[in-house]
Formats: sequence, structure tokens, C-alpha cells
Amino acid sequence: MAKQTKTNAMRILDRNKVEYASFHYYTDDENTDGTLVARLNKRDVKLVHKTLVARSTKHELYVFIIPISSELDLKKAALAAGEKKIEMLPHKDLLKYTGYVKGGCSPIGMKKQFPTFLELSSEQQAKVIVSGGKKGQIIEIEINNLLSAIKGELKDLIKL
Repeated sequence: MAKQTKTNAMRILDRNKVEYASFHYYTDDENTDGTLVARLNKRDVKLVHKTLVARSTKHELYVFIIPISSELDLKKAALAAGEKKIEMLPHKDLLKYTGYVKGGCSPIGMKKQFPTFLELSSEQQAKVIVSGGKKGQIIEIEINNLLSAIKGELKDLIKL
């Protein structure tokens, strides 16, 4: 079995002695979704979260972590961020600002620590799964450890 390469997100967690489990999966499909990721890793799909980056009209960036089955409510997200309005950051700008690409964007270890918010209902789970910092890599981590690592806050963010 090949040795697993550590991502920046994993190195940060290791350096801070934060417990997590990492999983690697392979798929040749560019549009792999979280449901498939959960199935490939024999994990509960309710744990899998996506990391979304948005910007305000003043070009401030914010990070939102929500369950894969949910949709970000931009009004709730703006309220959480203390902004009047936000819009999603175009995928083409993701690497430039975060250091990550679409499908491998981890809330841990971005180029800069942006204000980060985790969906409030995620608190119902003991752990969540987020991207490990590259396509094909995920991290399962306790909610409190994630919030500590990203200096995040729990907020109501999703459409009902």
C-alpha cells in the first residue's frame, strides 16, 4: 500500500495535535459529489460537508461549511458575516484566494484565515467530513476540533 501524502490541512491539524481521520478515494469523474464520496468511504452521507467561498460587495471573503445536501442561503450567509449582500466566489478565483481548487477546497489551511461559518444544524452530529485539501482526500473531524482549527462559528446558513 502506498504511503499517503499529507495535505496542508492535515499538516496543520497534526502540528496542532488535533485528532482526525483521513480517507482517500479515487474516481475519474470530474463531478464527484459528496454522496459518492460518502459511499466510497463507507461514511454516513449526513456527515459530508462542502466548503463554499463567497465575497461581499466590498470584496471581503467568507467561508461557509454546509451539509452537501443543503443549499447556502445567501441572505442568511450575509447576515452571519455582518454584510448587506454576498455572492459566491467564481470557481476560477478559488485557487488564487484560497490555495485550493474546486472539489478539493478545505476550510483548513487556506492562504489566509477568512471568517468561517459552519451550519448550525451540523451541531447535531458529533463529527463532520470536509475536504482534506485536494481532490480525493477527505477529513473526518469532531465539530469542536474543526471550529477551533478554523476559528469558526456556528450559524444558521442554509435554505429550508
